[in-house]
Amino acid sequence: MGILAWTWILVGISFAIYIGIAIWARAGTSKEFYVAGGGVHPVLNGMATAADWMSAASFISLAGIVSFTGYDGAVYIMGWTGGYVLLALLLAPYLRKFGKFTVPDFIGDRYYSSTARIVAVICALIVSFTYVAGQMRGVGIVFSRYLEVDIDTGVYIGMAIVFFYAVLGGMKGITYTQVAQYCVLIFAFMVPAIFISFQMTGNPIPQLGFGSTGQNGIYLLDKLDGLSTELGFHEYTSGSKSMIDVFAITFALMVGTAGLPHVIVRFFTVPKVKDARISAGWALLFISILYTTIPAVAVFARTELIETVSNAKYAELPQWFGNWEKTGLLKFDDKNADGIVQYVADKEINELTIDQDIMVLANPEIANLPNWVVALVGAGGLAAALSTAAGLLLVIASSISHDLIKKLINPEISERGELLAARISAGVAVIIAGWFGIHPPGFVAAVVALAFGLAAASFFPAILLGIFDKRMNKEGAITGMIIGISLMLFYMLKFKFGLFDGGKEAVAGLTKDWWFNFGNGGISPEGFGTIAMAINFIFSVTVSRLTPAPPEHVQEIVENIRIPSGVEAAQAAH
Repeated sequence: MGILAWTWILVGISFAIYIGIAIWARAGTSKEFYVAGGGVHPVLNGMATAADWMSAASFISLAGIVSFTGYDGAVYIMGWTGGYVLLALLLAPYLRKFGKFTVPDFIGDRYYSSTARIVAVICALIVSFTYVAGQMRGVGIVFSRYLEVDIDTGVYIGMAIVFFYAVLGGMKGITYTQVAQYCVLIFAFMVPAIFISFQMTGNPIPQLGFGSTGQNGIYLLDKLDGLSTELGFHEYTSGSKSMIDVFAITFALMVGTAGLPHVIVRFFTVPKVKDARISAGWALLFISILYTTIPAVAVFARTELIETVSNAKYAELPQWFGNWEKTGLLKFDDKNADGIVQYVADKEINELTIDQDIMVLANPEIANLPNWVVALVGAGGLAAALSTAAGLLLVIASSISHDLIKKLINPEISERGELLAARISAGVAVIIAGWFGIHPPGFVAAVVALAFGLAAASFFPAILLGIFDKRMNKEGAITGMIIGISLMLFYMLKFKFGLFDGGKEAVAGLTKDWWFNFGNGGISPEGFGTIAMAINFIFSVTVSRLTPAPPEHVQEIVENIRIPSGVEAAQAAH
């Protein structure tokens, strides 16, 4: 059977499973809609968290970034995995003990302020919509290639699927759907990686294969270094980013992870605080399977691509090249009309334009693997994008229905009314997310990295200080969040989209103007979350010390969420 037939079969089966689970696990109460009733087993929650965490950026785009940037791409792997450890150790158990449904709910109650809650809701919406834009683009890319439709149509199909199980099932449906999606995406990622590792090095373990010798006896990384330098690119195993930018991006991704509302809410779905820690450990194990394989897949894909297309006759290129050309994500411009593909670093001579997001998806075709493996990767990419999109849409829905409508606008709303409001909010969010997918601001991982910077700049200081600093008050938290996210948005719009410098065409020339440029290149928009977060901390702490201390009962709650007696004991005393 062809790739299209296999795709329909595998995607059809996986979607039938997702929809079936959504119907079986549909939410009947607001607690089931927000936190799956709080009764999810830690192992299942760990698996669902891993699927929620490993988005289209992880599955589709991250290996593509590492393929093209080599050593520089390691900042994403270090930042995202390190951030999850930070989340598990510093935040998850304490937030679970506090016992709130959402991050804005925690901030609103901890800082005893409706204004703090509103600011947190706005931040959650900005972060979530920035993040979900990358997911919907990932869905469109997968559908455009594997179902042979245009990217916009692919986004519409993805919207319909997410709408069904996110709006119907809420967190309960999403949780069990994400368990299935994790199984699909990890199987889809590992099968071609194992095939290709064995094919190129004779070692079936990808993590070991990419550090092994190939069929010619040369170490694969040495071979790729040679191929890269021959074409004018920098050595694959050496970096081109400044040290300050590497540090800033890594740290922004780490603390951004710890401030992501759609990941934090997963720790509210387990029965006990102990289970939050256990599920965090399981999630890290499940995540590490994919993240330790990504560098190997990146090396395999880059090596195969260069050997296949560089200096090859266009008329003799394999079928996969034409398949991806149809999507518009791979383009050949024969500048010298000689029919030979010139793939080099020099932009004046280079004739090949490659969207980084296609590398993982195209890799099985480049390696000439069976059609069912190619289609399997498509099903995995959809699972990764849809699982995270659903989690983000739930954050958006709960922020509106629970934190705005229930807590501020209409506290007397019925259980049924709140559930209806949550479903309507999720439906509207799906439509907006689809628009972002059709009009994306960049390739998947870049968009996602900006979302992490926004989370770092806004939420992380407020959450961390809210747990560990009794003196932290509402004035400090509100000031810090507003300044942090405003600064990050300004920097992102200025240097990523050229909003204040003559439009997008100016962006390429803006890198020399990055801030903190001491002759070393400065700090990129992806790394600026670190600076905005530090400024947030400074303003938060300073303002809190210059204004009245929080009420005594709030300080006791902060003291008690770090000891076994729990929040309830502090609340009962007042």
